[in-house]
Amino acid sequence: MKPIWIVDDDQSIRFVLEKALLREDMPTRSFTNTREVLAALEAATDDEMQGPQVLVSDIRMPGGSGLELLDKIKARHPGLPVIIMTAFSDLDSAVSAFQGGAFEYLPKPFDLPRAVELIRRAVDESQREEVAEERMAEAPEMLGQAPAMQDVFRAIGRLSQSNVTVLITGESGSGKELVARALHKHSSRASGPFVAINTAAIPKDLLESELFGHERGAFTGAQTMRRGRFEQAEGGTLFLDEIGDMPFDLQTRLLRVLSDGHFYRVGGHNSVKANVRVIAATHQDLEQRVKLGGFREDLFHRLNVIRLRLPALRERGEDIPALTRHFLQQSAKQLGVEPKRISDAALVQLATFGFPGNVRQLENICHWLTVMAPAQLIEAKDLPPEVMALAAVEAPAADASAVQAAAIEREAPSAAQQHAGATSSTPAAHAETAQIAGWESGLEREAQSLLAAGRNDVWDALSRRFESRLILTALASTRGRRIEAAQRLGIGRNTITRKIQELGLE
Repeated sequence: MKPIWIVDDDQSIRFVLEKALLREDMPTRSFTNTREVLAALEAATDDEMQGPQVLVSDIRMPGGSGLELLDKIKARHPGLPVIIMTAFSDLDSAVSAFQGGAFEYLPKPFDLPRAVELIRRAVDESQREEVAEERMAEAPEMLGQAPAMQDVFRAIGRLSQSNVTVLITGESGSGKELVARALHKHSSRASGPFVAINTAAIPKDLLESELFGHERGAFTGAQTMRRGRFEQAEGGTLFLDEIGDMPFDLQTRLLRVLSDGHFYRVGGHNSVKANVRVIAATHQDLEQRVKLGGFREDLFHRLNVIRLRLPALRERGEDIPALTRHFLQQSAKQLGVEPKRISDAALVQLATFGFPGNVRQLENICHWLTVMAPAQLIEAKDLPPEVMALAAVEAPAADASAVQAAAIEREAPSAAQQHAGATSSTPAAHAETAQIAGWESGLEREAQSLLAAGRNDVWDALSRRFESRLILTALASTRGRRIEAAQRLGIGRNTITRKIQELGLE
């Protein structure tokens, strides 16, 4: 672990903090003014391990203020947690510093155990961010530890040497275009163009020209010859999104291209050869569309050579922490600001949200948080209204279900209770029974859903989600202290560390 840097011109403050932190096995390094700190940071640039894990600085010092130091540090090391120490009269300045990127402020005179606990939280956050940055530095084009996503990744690998047509299914916002881009990137056509078109977003009258192009004079306004998306994707990949919404007559033309590789521009008389790999995607049930006569059966079979099902975000809850941190980094980069951090309690709250808009909705939420969250550390109370509103609605609903279940049980005790002569009939016992029945029923429904979908990894999928939620909840209740969380869960310290790594919860 790198040292905690303490900056204060008061020797007694430095001494007290040094001794307290060393008792907690946290190394320290002390400075009396900002010039010394900046010089040490400059010297540590070539050796990252010599830099600070956390910096604790006073505001008022000779030779430069802590606020000036904060500005310079954030410009050079935006991810370094900085704790500002301040007297009561400096509170307004401290709040400004907090809004400007400080991890937290520590009013003087401070309670020593509270100061140590605050520094420990900053260390944990710093180490988490380092792990997250290392993982992001590996430049993942797609993120996912969930078994269902690992299946998708394996399929992409198997298809890397093939030009076969692929049909990607999944709910809106689940990332179908990302999968298509990955298939293209890892194929022999990677050097060619990747062209995407949403067939549902283009009016029927224009879609044919968009796909196949048109000759000059083919219709009013066609002043010149125009190449369509098939020609633009020559030698590469054409991604047809929302293929289930393609007009029926155009489906015939698409079938012809897939069958013999030739097409005609609108108004043209010369056949054009298409050297294109087609990847299609839809959120609809194409088999049902075929039965209802809205989609050609022969085209369905032509597209459905290899099918990849992309899971909804609610089916891969263990991926929410990594995705959230990834999107917060992305949003900050787009807006040119320092990336915000998110607390474990906020992640637990996010994990309870159903995400009807899937990964796209999570990305939008992270963009909203980057703009709207008041501090650098996002707490549960900072989450957007739709997430908080769901939590407020679900709590009374759960209470009502518990009351109703308890009333039913009072009126009709189970056969097992009658046989055993059960005597536990207090309201608390009934509420507890109803609550257990509630989450067990939810587990049963989820298992039935996965089994009905033909999954053969139901045990692993649900076990990972159960363990992830349990560990995140325990960490939220202990403010990130792993040893205490392990004790409360009744598991060993090494076990919780291993599980956090295995489940991608760093």
